[in-house]
Amino acid sequence: MDKTKLLDKAAKSGDERLILARVLDKLEQSRNRNIPTATDFLSPQERASAETLLRLAGARETEYVSLGGYEGAERRIFLFLPDWLDQESAAEQSPLRCLRAKYRPEYDLTHRDILGSLMGMGITREKTGDILAGKESCDLIVLEGVADFLLQSWDQAGRAKLSVSAIDVSELSAPEESCQEVRDTVMSLRLDAVASTGFKMARGKAASLIESGKVQVNWQECTKPDRLLAEGDTVSARGLGKFLVEAVGGVTKKGRTSIVLKRYG
Repeated sequence: MDKTKLLDKAAKSGDERLILARVLDKLEQSRNRNIPTATDFLSPQERASAETLLRLAGARETEYVSLGGYEGAERRIFLFLPDWLDQESAAEQSPLRCLRAKYRPEYDLTHRDILGSLMGMGITREKTGDILAGKESCDLIVLEGVADFLLQSWDQAGRAKLSVSAIDVSELSAPEESCQEVRDTVMSLRLDAVASTGFKMARGKAASLIESGKVQVNWQECTKPDRLLAEGDTVSARGLGKFLVEAVGGVTKKGRTSIVLKRYG
């Protein structure tokens, strides 16, 4: 399948088509030159579309890794591997760099403050990964191409003066994602039935939410309430967080299916 047809199948918009075209270029560059190559940072939705594209392009699962700086990172890159580099050694070729910006606690900078400061310096969103803002400092993951620039030039965010330094990935103040385990039984594994439990709402309201285009399954928009879910699926909704279908059990005497969800947010 040629590049145009691959993009026709995988891309859902013009903007996504440009992103996926760059992903495909990086795959081809790694294959043709036998070197490691990396994409820019991708959102979960962009990453899901890219994975669809890579499957269509015949990329093997051992041909690339997803890196975000820490386990649970939302924004991640794909690092494509030449035949001399395996996944276990991929971190040695990672283009990710970790920075810490310190500021006085009374400023208490937010994610928005930090992102606005970076964009004001001309740093585009695809060059930065997760932004981990705290009371007195903010850790962020960036591509190596912008790390030196920020170390030399980034000294202020709003009214707050910054002291920026490089840190090791092991020093990142990665957030502990809070989750709640939910056990229930459902009439079926239809999306609206499971979302009713996962988002604590009536099934009819869950169906309306899905049909309105506000629900994603595995980071892809789904407008069909009757879509069947499976163990390992992630369901997210704007403003409501997300949940993981951690386990699907047996059927009760009343014909209901037992499920275990991990609810986040």
